[in-house]
This record gives sequence, structure tokens and C-alpha cells, in this order.
Amino acid sequence: MKLTILIHCPDQAGIIRSVTTFIHQQEGNIVYLDQHVDKQAGVFFMRLQSEFEKELPLDTFKKEFQNELADQFKMEWEVYLDGYKPKMAIFVSKYNHCLYDLLSRYNSGELSVDIPFILSNHKDLEYVAEQFNIPFYHIPVTKQNKTEAENQQLSLLKQHQVDFIVLARYMQIVSPKVIDVYPQKIINIHHSFLPAFMGAKPYHAAFERGVKIIGATSHYVTADLDAGPIIEQDVTTVSHTHSVNDFIAKGRDLERIVLSRAVQLHVARKTMVYNNKTVIFS
Repeated sequence: MKLTILIHCPDQAGIIRSVTTFIHQQEGNIVYLDQHVDKQAGVFFMRLQSEFEKELPLDTFKKEFQNELADQFKMEWEVYLDGYKPKMAIFVSKYNHCLYDLLSRYNSGELSVDIPFILSNHKDLEYVAEQFNIPFYHIPVTKQNKTEAENQQLSLLKQHQVDFIVLARYMQIVSPKVIDVYPQKIINIHHSFLPAFMGAKPYHAAFERGVKIIGATSHYVTADLDAGPIIEQDVTTVSHTHSVNDFIAKGRDLERIVLSRAVQLHVARKTMVYNNKTVIFS
């Protein structure tokens, strides 16, 4: 049996020793340990992976860990059983580049998740879901029906026991109604021109301004639009020799790569959120 444990708590002496001693007492072997201290906030973070020769009742492990360690050090912590494939729902609108990338990685076994369904506010990409034999749900969203649409979304998410959501260029604002059910479990991707170049054609605006760098940002969704904890970012250079179409192509390439990295980090339990920032373990 293999477990991954994520911990954050007030920084103090003895945390690592106490945790590793506890794992040893449970006849476990630590195969990975990484830690970080935010000195300004006084917060300790740790990610630990351990292997156990014997199968341990997970409920018993959690109870003992809470009683012997978590209460003492005032820990916020989570434990995950390795080998479990989280269920990932994909929300998308009309752009297919991020969707194809995720599904290709999933189909090749590179992305260790289950995808119970793809959901869209348009029917344009239903053919992509059919190509990969994944159920597709079309739920239109307007100002008039947004509440009912999100009720349908939540019903589907609950029915399929979805663990997290990826917005693969889903061009709708997700309200707190959904966010509150999936805190730090909704991943978004967008260009990094915000807030300088807003609107429907940011690449055109950036081209007119003569920018020299194009970027993409993937983050957890919060009620503050596009201001959630950042998981992954990347950039590429452009110059006067590039056209608007070049800008768009380079931007979409970055969006694919950055979103994939962010999803991989989340699935591997390598992200921790604190004060609207992320700690990303290697």
C-alpha cells in the first residue's frame, strides 16, 4: 500500500521528526519527502510518500494520525491512496485545442484519470467526445437560465462522483454556487495578457501594441475572476516578424502545455494552496 500525505500547519520544531517516527511505527517506509517553510507567514508545508508492506485500514490510519500528530501541531492535512484515478470532468465551449490535448494524453495513458463526461454550453465539440467515446452533455447557459444550468451541472457532477473539474477553454463564468462545492478543485487556463488586454480579441490587441512575450496561466478558480491561486505558467517570445495568426497559434500551444502541466500536478497531489498562493512540490 502506498500513501501520499499533504500537511500544512504553523511552523514549529519537531514536525518532520514526529511525522517520520509515526510512519516508522506504522511499519512504513518513506520514499519521498519534501518540505517548505513560508517564513513570512510562519507556515510549514510538507508532502510525503510512504509505502507499507501490510495493508492498513485507512480509517484507522487517519484516526491515529489525527490524534497523535494533527491535533498536537494544529495540522491541516490530507491523505491519498496511490493508484486511485481521480474523476475529472471537462468543461469546454468552442475551442478544441486544449480538449484534444487532454484527451490525447488521457488516451495514451499519460494522464492517470477517469473522464466520466465532457460538458459544453455549445454542441460544436460533441464530435470530439464521440471520437474518444466519452459521454457529452450539452447544457446551454444564458443570463436567464444560468441558475438552472448550474443546477444541472451540479447534478451531473454529483451523479458521476467527480473529484475535480478542468475548464478547457470554457467561456462562461463559473459562479460561487459551483465553486463552493469544488474549492481548489476547478482548474482554468487563459492567456496571460490580463489585465492589460481584455475582451474578445486579446491577441489582436497585443499585436497592435507590439508585445514581445506571449504567456499562458493555469490557476484554481475562485469567486474573484481569473485571480485564483496560480498552478503553472509559461511564456514564449514574439517579434515584429510574427502575424496575428502567429500570435494566436503560439498562444494556443502554450495553453495546451500549461493546462496539461497544471492538471498533472493536481493529479499527482503536488499542489497546496494557502492565502491564494500555491506551493508546488517537485
